[in-house]
Amino acid sequence: MLAAILFSPCAASALSAKRAIVVDGQTGRVLYEKNADEQSLIASTTKIMTALIVCEQCNVLDRVAIPKEAVGIEGSSIYLREGEILTVQELLYGMMLHSGNDAAVALAIYCGGTVEGFAELMNDKAHRLGMKDSHFVNPNGLDAPGHYSTARDLATLASYAMENPIFARTVSAKTVTVGERSLRNHNKLLWQVEGADGVKTGFTKAAGRILVSSAVRQGRRIVAVTINAPDDWNDHKSLLEQGFSEFTPQTLVQEGQCLGELAVAGGTAGVVKLIAAESFCYAMRDSESWSLKLPDPGFVYAPVVQRQSAGYAHIYVDGVPVGKIALFYGETVEQQQRPEIPWYKRLFCGGKE
Repeated sequence: MLAAILFSPCAASALSAKRAIVVDGQTGRVLYEKNADEQSLIASTTKIMTALIVCEQCNVLDRVAIPKEAVGIEGSSIYLREGEILTVQELLYGMMLHSGNDAAVALAIYCGGTVEGFAELMNDKAHRLGMKDSHFVNPNGLDAPGHYSTARDLATLASYAMENPIFARTVSAKTVTVGERSLRNHNKLLWQVEGADGVKTGFTKAAGRILVSSAVRQGRRIVAVTINAPDDWNDHKSLLEQGFSEFTPQTLVQEGQCLGELAVAGGTAGVVKLIAAESFCYAMRDSESWSLKLPDPGFVYAPVVQRQSAGYAHIYVDGVPVGKIALFYGETVEQQQRPEIPWYKRLFCGGKE
């Protein structure tokens, strides 16, 4: 992974965010990062994880009777009433568009039985997604000891969540009506940035302003995260625009492509072709170049079998390793058979010709 700041220095220095990251959703390349692994309070961006779990584990058409534990929650609220009945989808809108802390608690109890039980689901999901610097204790992001994440982990979470069609439809909605409530999405980027389709705002006095955004253009998604960013809207406009303008996804290797040949020792043929078992796509600047390194030591002993694993080719961009792809042999090469020595030569000549 290229860990350096890749945007122009002037653009990077203009950011207000103390922590940030930009990821190309198609290739996974980190296009920009700034203190991306510092653990931080994450406020209502917590609700990305809450919504993802609910979308994966619940039927959004289910009707939920609001429990008393979800009424009167501090902070942002859609003012739920005990015993009121709403669908899971309506509560998702209330949580993700209007950042209702009460809606988050109602969903957590419905899905996980208790807030504590739902937090266990959140941490299990974080572990499975590789969010190694995150831990959750509540579904809404109210400041609490042991509740934290990082810009990198939030980008991982948002990139994964946007692949869920119910989640993506929810966070991209600009306005909805839930009963007598008219809800407008707090994410201003949906109106201000071409292709913007998510994800979530967040704020507490201790955490500062936090924003996770996503935009898609010509089928390509970019995800940006800023933490403690006083000017987060302008930060994200700049980060997303540069991500689209400065980098272009390129298919460097096609599945089935011959990447070279390997010498065969003791075989009926002197070389065997090495075939890519998968494609490799990467977001590239026009000024960057790439190369690949085939497996060492540069030869293989016969026999080799067609489509047998042949190790990995390592891919470099401007000399920096960025990934690897599996290889297989393109054909079968039999072991060369030594000519049989007649019995009388073996007897009288010691096996020599």
